[in-house]
Amino acid sequence: MIPALRQAFNDRFTKEKYDAYMDKLENLHPGSLDFRNAETPVFIPAGFTKKMLDTCEDIIDVIVDPQFIKLTDRSIPANLNVPNESSHTEFLVFDFGICENDNAELEPQLIEMQGFPTLFAFQAFHSELTAAYAELPDNFSPYLNGYNKETYIQLLKEIIVGDLDPENIILLEIFPEQQKTRIDFYCTEKLLGIKTVCLTKLIAEADQLFYDNNGIKTAIKRIYNRVIFDDLQKQEGLGETIDLSKPYQVEWAPHPNWFYRISKFTLPFIENPYVPQTYFLNELKQMPADLENYVLKPLFSFAGMGVIIDVSLADIDAVNDPENWILQKKVKYADVIETPDGPAKAEIRLFYFWKKGWDRPIAVHNLARLSKGKMIGTRYNKNKEWVGGNVAFFET
Repeated sequence: MIPALRQAFNDRFTKEKYDAYMDKLENLHPGSLDFRNAETPVFIPAGFTKKMLDTCEDIIDVIVDPQFIKLTDRSIPANLNVPNESSHTEFLVFDFGICENDNAELEPQLIEMQGFPTLFAFQAFHSELTAAYAELPDNFSPYLNGYNKETYIQLLKEIIVGDLDPENIILLEIFPEQQKTRIDFYCTEKLLGIKTVCLTKLIAEADQLFYDNNGIKTAIKRIYNRVIFDDLQKQEGLGETIDLSKPYQVEWAPHPNWFYRISKFTLPFIENPYVPQTYFLNELKQMPADLENYVLKPLFSFAGMGVIIDVSLADIDAVNDPENWILQKKVKYADVIETPDGPAKAEIRLFYFWKKGWDRPIAVHNLARLSKGKMIGTRYNKNKEWVGGNVAFFET
């Protein structure tokens, strides 16, 4: 996106440099980097960054509106509604595609958003290693709003740990050792001093939760939640687990209900030139004549599962629960990242943190994903190079 920087990076690139960089990433926790790391970061000019941030502020206006809770109550499946919901999520992420408009100009387009964490701890290490590898000028940073590695980690610690003893806080996931993002769990343990615990290992006594902390039954006072509750029913070998819909005396960061409230479900309520037109399928009185220009998405899915890119009327007719689907205007990803074997598309995921007492969340960091397939994601980029996860550096 910044031709001089792109050319300089590509000219300096060697397989040996990339391998040395990857060794450093792997050594953060050997054997746990289970997704492809792209050969290049993404360089974002200041004007493009401003468009993304301004769009996020418009969306946040909707989220902080007093009517938002009522507006999104239907988004939470009745059997997955967890008690003791917080007044707001602690974490939000916004995914923007780098797209091309009808005038062949680059612009951001919001693809999805989540009131849920992502690779927050890993990116603190990743972006530092990538900055050195990419030999960036001083006026580029992966952080936003003046944050740096130290202040970013401090804010993450204040939100998740706060004034509690770290041993009373856990990172909760399903079979964490099997997750492709598990490197982030180990980085979180390193930064925050908390333990990662599988849902199957929780101990419930009356309205209290505990975990086995090196042989000592330890009370859980706060859960840094990484469980996508919608996935629980799809898990094999889960066995019996405790019912988290009961009102346990525990704080959540973030509370599971926010995964649903701030999600694809929110998109139809947003009006912004950088948010594609989105409709609840059950509320459409007449299907668009140009269905080929829309994408059909299930509300309750993760990592692109169930998305239909080339939509037909037969696909629409096959939907049995239209209230749980959205129809979203297609965007045109730009082939914007020049690579040795053809250009790549890119998405930028902006991290927003929302500390207790703040009126609004604030943008702090990011990750980037590069693709040469129809969609962003590992399953669409098998056997390709210069694709995968990385980080964006913003011109300051």
